[in-house]
Amino acid sequence: MIQIDISEQRLELLYTWKIARSASDYKTNFFVRISDGKIQAIGEVAPNVRYGESSDLILAQFHALKSNALSQIRNHSELLSLFQQVSTCNSLRFGIESAFLNYWSAREGISVSQYLGIAPCAKVYTTFTMPIMPIGEMCAFYEAHHLQRFKSIKLKINAENGYDALKEISKVAKQHFMIDGNEAFLNPDDVLKYIDFLKDYPVLFLEQPMPAEQVNDYRYLKPKSDILIMGDESITDQPDMDAIATQFHGVNMKLQKAGGYVNGLRILNEARKRNLKTMIGCMVETSVGIASAMHLCDSVDFVDLDGFLILKEEPFGLAIENEGALVFQSPIVPKIS
Repeated sequence: MIQIDISEQRLELLYTWKIARSASDYKTNFFVRISDGKIQAIGEVAPNVRYGESSDLILAQFHALKSNALSQIRNHSELLSLFQQVSTCNSLRFGIESAFLNYWSAREGISVSQYLGIAPCAKVYTTFTMPIMPIGEMCAFYEAHHLQRFKSIKLKINAENGYDALKEISKVAKQHFMIDGNEAFLNPDDVLKYIDFLKDYPVLFLEQPMPAEQVNDYRYLKPKSDILIMGDESITDQPDMDAIATQFHGVNMKLQKAGGYVNGLRILNEARKRNLKTMIGCMVETSVGIASAMHLCDSVDFVDLDGFLILKEEPFGLAIENEGALVFQSPIVPKIS
C-alpha cells in the first residue's frame, strides 16, 4: 500500500505581489507526497482565497479523503469517484491528482504526457508578469530583473494605473504585452475606452477586465473590442463554454482552478471547439506545479507559467527558466535511493 501525506510550506516572495484586489509578500502552499518505498511522487496545492480556499479547508478535506481510503486508490477512475463522494476544492483535487499521475506514470516508466495520451511539449516559452507597483519604479524593475529575455510581458493593472503603467514600461520594454485587469473595471464603456488606448501598443490581449459576474457586460464588450478579451476568473472547474464563447475570445485555464489534468484538458478542448484562443496560466507555485502544467502546453496559444520565478527560494528545482524558455530540470518523480 502507498503512503500519502500532505505538508504546508510558506513561500517567501522576492517582492510584494500586488494585483487589483490584493497584495502579499508570501504564499502558503501545500504538497501532497505519495510513496511506496521505491518511488515517490509529489503534487502541489496552491489555494485561491478568491474562491474560498483556506488552509484549514485544505487540511480538513485532505484528512476526510484519507479517512475514505485515499491511500487505497488503484487507478484514475477510482480517484475521480472518490472526489465525487468527498467534497474536495479544486486546488486540492489538482494537487492529489497530480501526485497520483506522477506516481503512476513513473511506475510505468512513461512521462505524464504519455500517460494522458497527449503530445509532449518540447519547449515552453512563458511570459513574465509584472505586479502593480509605483509607476516610477517600473522601468528600474524591468531592467533589474533582466526582463528583456522574455518574448512578452504581462502587466497587472487596475482601473487607475492602466494607462500610465503601459506608457511607462514601453519606454524600456519592446516586447508584446499582455494586460491583466483582474476584474478591476466595472463599466464596459470604460473598458472600451481603455482598449482604444491599447491599440497604439503591441498588446496581445486584455485579460478579465471586469468581474466574472458581469456576463451581460462581457457580451456587450466582446463584439466591440478591437483586441482579444481573455477570460480568467470566469474560468473555473465547470465553465459553461457556450456562455463563455459569447463573452470572450479565449480562456486562461489554470490547473489549480480546473481541479486536475483531465478536466483542464477538457476545458482546453471545449475552447478549441468554439474557436477560442487557449492559454495555460498558474498561481504563485513552485516548480512542482509549474512542471505539472508544462506537460499540457503543446498547441496552446499563450503560456503564463512564471509563478515560481517570483520566489525567494525555489525548493524543488524540477523546472528552470533560460532566456524565457522553461525546461524540465529533473524527473518530476524522483526515485528513492
